[in-house]
Amino acid sequence: MLSDLNELNNLKVKMMKKIISLSMFFVASVMFAQEKAPKTLNVSGSIDTYYRTLLSASDAAGAQSTGSFADQTGFALGMANVILSYEGEKTGIVADLVFGPRGNQAILNGAAQYVNQLYAYWNVSEGTTLTAGRFNTYLGYEVISPVGNFNYSTSQLFNAGPFSHLGIKADFALSEDFSLMAAIMNVTDFGNNTTGDYALGTQLGYKGQFLNFYYDGGLALGFEIDYTGGFDVSEDVFLGINGAYANNDDNGFYGVALYPQYALSSDFSLGLRGEFFGTYDDVDTTDDTSMIGLTLTGSYTVENLIIKPELRLDSAGNDAEPFTNSDGMTNSLAAFTLAAIYSF
Repeated sequence: MLSDLNELNNLKVKMMKKIISLSMFFVASVMFAQEKAPKTLNVSGSIDTYYRTLLSASDAAGAQSTGSFADQTGFALGMANVILSYEGEKTGIVADLVFGPRGNQAILNGAAQYVNQLYAYWNVSEGTTLTAGRFNTYLGYEVISPVGNFNYSTSQLFNAGPFSHLGIKADFALSEDFSLMAAIMNVTDFGNNTTGDYALGTQLGYKGQFLNFYYDGGLALGFEIDYTGGFDVSEDVFLGINGAYANNDDNGFYGVALYPQYALSSDFSLGLRGEFFGTYDDVDTTDDTSMIGLTLTGSYTVENLIIKPELRLDSAGNDAEPFTNSDGMTNSLAAFTLAAIYSF
């Protein structure tokens, strides 16, 4: 009888050990699953609006500075931007939607209405990411969203494009300092490929400095080489730089822009954009133009609200008159803009 009782107790102990082991395994599995579970859907974006008045002419409908993404007079709308993103352990998606004049100017040539970016990505390894879909251009210093720019209006270099690409790209982190991107895409800013032709793009990065290339065989932009970078001059002073040259069958554009910015306090900064921009046609040089632009912008931040007062002067040479005011065409245009941007 005693041996039977001992055997029963031993059996109970073994069963309890198994139950405890299974419970611990279950808890560990749940915790591991929670750690590996994909993140929830994230929502971010911005809205912007502005007031603009001309200083060198009377305000009038149609007065503009060659498509500066802030070219209306009086009270005007920029755009509403909503970005939906979902990130898994190795993969994710981004849907970047825009509504309003600023966004409409950047969505051209058959691209889906309201879609600024729409892409999926796969982190193949720690240093390699593949992205497929529509993504904003890697060329240039400025971007479509005003949240990503110091100046509210955009440069002539930015206006020359491209704005976005539709295709597939691979990003490689070659080392802590070096990066490389290679892409095959539809011809720039076209949402539908009707010719069977494609464009190639590359980017080489080193410590925040980027050398960019684009080539489409003369179908739209042709060939462009672009440098984008910047340096911290001091704790409060930053200097951004952008230079580009594009050629398409002996015509194109070129330019350079400097972006010195000075943080006067944690809430207020001043930034100046000085730009030289030109277009050329080797066949008909009478169409050649050159422009100088100076844009002084203040940036005051209150929580998520950014208030930007801005003075802008554009002036063209070579007897060109690329700007429009109430009196018709003119070679220079000065304007004051007060913009409000809210990001979330």
